[in-house]
Amino acid sequence: MSPDRPLLSLQAAFTRQFVRHMRSLMASPADVANPLLFFFMVVTLFPLGLGPDPERLAAIAPGILWVVALLASLMVSAKLFASDFEDGSLEQLALAPYPLAVLVLAEVAAHWLTTGFLLALVSPLFAIMLGLPEQGLPTLVASLLFGTMCLTLIGAVGSALTVSIRRGGLLLSLLIIPLNVPVLIFGTTAVAEAVIGGNPESWLALLAGLALGSLALTPLAIGAALRVSLDS
Repeated sequence: MSPDRPLLSLQAAFTRQFVRHMRSLMASPADVANPLLFFFMVVTLFPLGLGPDPERLAAIAPGILWVVALLASLMVSAKLFASDFEDGSLEQLALAPYPLAVLVLAEVAAHWLTTGFLLALVSPLFAIMLGLPEQGLPTLVASLLFGTMCLTLIGAVGSALTVSIRRGGLLLSLLIIPLNVPVLIFGTTAVAEAVIGGNPESWLALLAGLALGSLALTPLAIGAALRVSLDS
């Protein structure tokens, strides 16, 4: 940046990064469609493997939907920062006069909007395919909105730690799947409680707390992990 050109504000820098990554994702529709297609394919395979018994499918539908959402998030996390690392953009971000944690949060937000947010919106369609009772649908959407935010942020930490490692997908899985277990438990339990007419609000509150805590802490961890990966 030239010395006579004023620095952007932190908000403007965040917005510019967010818009840049959104345009990049929109220019590659396959990256947006792949998690949705994966979700659809796996959900349609469960009735074939377990049989068409609607009561049996409805009983395990919350667990199925949440496990598939976790796997879809893991698939996206594996290549979250890969392209920026390969073309040198991450090095430029690390040298920029802005907190790296804020700049990478813009990229994570763009990925969540095009993956986790979309999965949460279309999840009722997949839930109906598994026979999930309709009283559980609002809780499913709410839990996935909070839960996929947690999954994306946690996955971003793992991706930042392994971005410089060739074929680091297995290591990424080993790092982040244990951290995702509480999110999976809270989300599945919330939907199951809603289905049986229980009280899912406490479980949703736990998910919301995890999402807010992750939003506050993980950007710092992502920025630190990226600097370690760039120095290695």
